Amino acid sequence: MRAIVQRSRHSRVVVDNVEESHIDKGLMVLLGIKKGDRQRDADYMMDKIINLRIFEDEAGKMNRSLLDTGGSVLMVSQFTLFGDARKGRRPSFTEAEEPARAEALFDYCVDWLRGRGLNVGTGVFGADMLVAIENDGPVTILLDSQRNF
Repeated sequence: MRAIVQRSRHSRVVVDNVEESHIDKGLMVLLGIKKGDRQRDADYMMDKIINLRIFEDEAGKMNRSLLDTGGSVLMVSQFTLFGDARKGRRPSFTEAEEPARAEALFDYCVDWLRGRGLNVGTGVFGADMLVAIENDGPVTILLDSQRNF
């Protein structure tokens, strides 16, 4: 499982010219699910995301987490995070999980976050979406459940 986590002032997802979800201050998470990912990968990633100390404290240092700030999460499924472009010019997505399994694990992640009392918005799984992110900082963190980076 991979995630691009961005500290956001405002983010939103639009599908077919209709806003599906938006957040103000919080985290924009683009989440990719790899073949073979399990709930333990999701548990690790969601715990890591909500406890990342990437929000500023009173001294201006990145020392506070999403839990500390009470921010929201906008999470969008992003199978292209497992695009492999090492050969040729067209990425291969063979490492991305099959849609039905990926959607179930994505939903598990959303439920996990909501179960901790967080306000969580999502896109529409498998839809063609427009995602607007106002990256605050900018702060962008890459996470991988296999700890590849």
